[in-house]
Amino acid sequence: MYLSQEVAEDALIDAHTRFEYGKGSGPIAIYQCDDCGQFHFTSQGTINQKLKEYLASGKVKLQKEANQWMAKFKNR
Repeated sequence: MYLSQEVAEDALIDAHTRFEYGKGSGPIAIYQCDDCGQFHFTSQGTINQKLKEYLASGKVKLQKEANQWMAKFKNR
């Protein structure tokens, strides 16, 4: 659960940099819940525009690589 759309979008992008989602799986968008008023991930619907831009620009791929290197150095 996320309090704002901006925080939810950032968390969505972060999730794509940390986890390996197979093609056609994983969260692609956010929505505001009618019950609690907070924002959640969904794998349904249209891909979030900010996520789409980050994927297309290669920023998600670069951050994934950075995360992998950080993990390697952390384990030394």
